[in-house]
Amino acid sequence: MQPIVSTAFQARYVLIFALTLIAASAPCADLPTTVAKIKPSILAVGTYMAVRQQQKQPAGTGFVIGGNYAVTNAHVVPRGLDEGRRESLAVYLPAPKNRVSMRRAKLVANDPEHDLAVLRFDGGALPSMRLGSSKDVREGQSAAFTGYPILNTLGLYPATHRATIAAISPVAVPVASGRQLTPDMLKRLSDPFMVFQLDAVAYPGNSGSPLYAIETGRVIGVINSVYVKKTKESAISSPSGISYAIPVKHVRALLKKAKVNP
Repeated sequence: MQPIVSTAFQARYVLIFALTLIAASAPCADLPTTVAKIKPSILAVGTYMAVRQQQKQPAGTGFVIGGNYAVTNAHVVPRGLDEGRRESLAVYLPAPKNRVSMRRAKLVANDPEHDLAVLRFDGGALPSMRLGSSKDVREGQSAAFTGYPILNTLGLYPATHRATIAAISPVAVPVASGRQLTPDMLKRLSDPFMVFQLDAVAYPGNSGSPLYAIETGRVIGVINSVYVKKTKESAISSPSGISYAIPVKHVRALLKKAKVNP
């Protein structure tokens, strides 16, 4: 007679094996599928003023979180608005027949240290992106980002770029000469945080774009075209073509501070 313990062990082994097969066979989305899913969450961020010649002035990219909130880079949000002429923050998204839909927005949280900002925009809720985890990101991992490069020239057509996490490195590194030091670099060298270095080119307008996992569409970082380069590449006279992203854990911290549920 076969021992009961042995039979129970075999049954447990078979169950684990079956679950492993199910997990392995679970479908993972390819990039075109993921892009189609996340595109409605990609916004342009800028300002609006009815009385100026160019009423709509988008400056960068943002992505929707929590229905009516947008995450972007802090440097995309202007420090001062012409309130006398009713200038306001705004988010823009493509509309049917090549039109542009505009919604007024307000700044609700700002993190200059990590160059992140959260806006709340008017109107109904929009499809939201989901946040991933910075801890799960590995060097060599494939990812993608979607945003509005050179948007004042190319228009409000979200473009997607593939990227590899080339390195996970400090936001600032020591330089060979004190002449290369800047106030921003000195500040960041005193307490540097890690950023994702990408083997992809981010253009003006891409700042604030979500960096996401291709398989799931979950955000793992926020593209930064200005803030990081000022410290990482201060010794380089011409652009390197390297891009950087702020890890999503800093987005989570800012959303928690703003009491926004992603």
